[in-house]
Amino acid sequence: MTRVVLSIGSNLGDRIARLQSVVDGLGPAVRAVSGVYETDPWGATDQGRFLNAVLIADDPARDGPGWLRWAHEMEDAAHRVRGERWGPRTLDVDLVTCHDGETMVISRDDGLTLPHPLAHLRAFVLIPWLTVEPDAQLPVAGRLRPVRALAAELDPADRVAVQPTDLVLAVRPGSGR
Repeated sequence: MTRVVLSIGSNLGDRIARLQSVVDGLGPAVRAVSGVYETDPWGATDQGRFLNAVLIADDPARDGPGWLRWAHEMEDAAHRVRGERWGPRTLDVDLVTCHDGETMVISRDDGLTLPHPLAHLRAFVLIPWLTVEPDAQLPVAGRLRPVRALAAELDPADRVAVQPTDLVLAVRPGSGR
């Protein structure tokens, strides 16, 4: 069974509907959904705030490249335009980690880098992730580190900028692609 941790975000259009489209697209593969957080943009900061969440899903039919193709399909359906790096977007679906059974998938292919190379620096990934997987671990510089410790090491201003909202992503019966 292939298990994936996904970070999803949107700062253009109907942000919550864009995030919900990912949950709906996963359907019965969804195992956990974090709360929705409003966050400052990362990288290019002259843009609107994001809504972000983390999902855990599993699907025995998908491997790392299969999850990446699926993520791109979701972004394409949301009319994502790939322009400015870290710029505004209708939908961003990032693979944070992928496991094949108990083994973490490591990939350094041109199109797929797993685990996500910047996840350990992003409060908008780590904080929601901890709410659905408190004992999560992530390899950083060749060694497995608790996500809780990685989050604690971030600049306090980055952690505070990840604000919980009252918005909820619903897992709906019968959804999925």
